[in-house]
Amino acid sequence: MNKQPKPLTLTLNKEFRHAYYQGKSCATPYFILYLVRGRTGMRRYGITTSKKLGGAVQRNRARRLLRTAVWALADELPPGKDLVFVARERILSAKSPEVAAALRSALQRVQREPASGVSRRRGKPPAKKAAVPAGSGKEA
Repeated sequence: MNKQPKPLTLTLNKEFRHAYYQGKSCATPYFILYLVRGRTGMRRYGITTSKKLGGAVQRNRARRLLRTAVWALADELPPGKDLVFVARERILSAKSPEVAAALRSALQRVQREPASGVSRRRGKPPAKKAAVPAGSGKEA
């Protein structure tokens, strides 16, 4: 029984932001998947659940469903990639096999999608302009 180890988890905010701004995305009814080349060379994943999903019980259920799907498909996850999942409200009424099927489909779609030119999400977020005080003589 030579099973592959479970993928590691992303923990730092900058790792999630890297996936949001530099990664390819794919939306399913249950989650949005961001896939980006990892910096460690290992398979890693992270899960985001917002309060829009509901209370702690609902958010934890969404995390459990996604985590189970990731573990079930660990052999099919691309090596050296980071995956970030943003749970959607419909995941709360889903069963585990449905979430796993959606993950398999999303992985196939996001991997065959060519890396197109500049996306609105690529790069760093736009910087805020500094406010110029009135009467400073530097009005635009």
